[in-house]
Amino acid sequence: MIPESHPRYKSLLSRDKIVNAYKSGILADSGMIAHGRGEAFDYLIGEKTTETAEKAIEATAAALILAKNPVISVNGNTTALVTEHVIKLAEILDAKIEINLFYRTPERVKTIYKFLKEHGAGEILGTENENFKHIEGIDSPRGKVSPEGMYNADVILVPLEDGDRTEALVKTGKFVIAVDLNPLSRTAKTASLTIVDNITRAMPCLIDKANKLKDKNPDELKKLIDNFNNINNLKKSLKIMLNSINEFDKD
Repeated sequence: MIPESHPRYKSLLSRDKIVNAYKSGILADSGMIAHGRGEAFDYLIGEKTTETAEKAIEATAAALILAKNPVISVNGNTTALVTEHVIKLAEILDAKIEINLFYRTPERVKTIYKFLKEHGAGEILGTENENFKHIEGIDSPRGKVSPEGMYNADVILVPLEDGDRTEALVKTGKFVIAVDLNPLSRTAKTASLTIVDNITRAMPCLIDKANKLKDKNPDELKKLIDNFNNINNLKKSLKIMLNSINEFDKD
C-alpha cells in the first residue's frame, strides 16, 4: 500500500501498475525497462505537463477530431497505465482501439483484450481472429495491423511507440501522433506530432482538450495543426530539460 502522502506517490503508483501488468501477462519484461527509461526524462521536465506539451496536446486533439478514421494504438505499457483514459478518449472521438504488440503472443493479446473489456471498452481491433494487413517496412509483429483500423486510418495516436513503426506509418501518408518523454528518440523525431510528456498526465489533458474543441469550427482546428511545428516542439522540450540541468548546476 502506497501512502498518498509519499512525495513520489504518483510515480510509485505507476511503477506498481507496471509490475502488476507484467505479473498478469499484459506487459513484456522489456516494458518495465522502457518505463524506467521514461521516468528519467520525466525528472528533467519537472514531472509536470509543460506549456510546450500543452500546445502539442491541443494540436493532437484538433487532429483527432478532424480525422475521418482515427485509431488509438495500445500496447502493454499503455494498457497498464491509462486504459480508462484510452477508452474515454475513444468514446469522445468515435475512434477505434487497436492492440499492437512487439512481443506478440496470442496469450498476451487475449489478456489485454480481456483487461480492456473489463474496463468498458467497446470494439477492439488487432485480435488474433482478424485477417491482418501488413505495413510495408516493418519486419516485426508490429507490422500486422487491422484492415479496419490502422491500415485505413488517416490519424493514429501511438503512445509509447517504437521508432521503426512510427517511421513506416508516416511513410504510408498517415498523420502519426506519439507520446514520448524522450525528445531525441527516433519515434519523437519521426512522428508527425509528438507530445513530450508522461502518458499518465497527457491522456487526461488530451481528454479535456478534446471535449473543449470537439464543437469548434473545422477551420479553427486546422489552424491549430498548421501552426504546430514538431521540430520546434522537440527543440523547446529539449531546452526545458537542459535548463533543468543548468539550474541544478547553479545550486
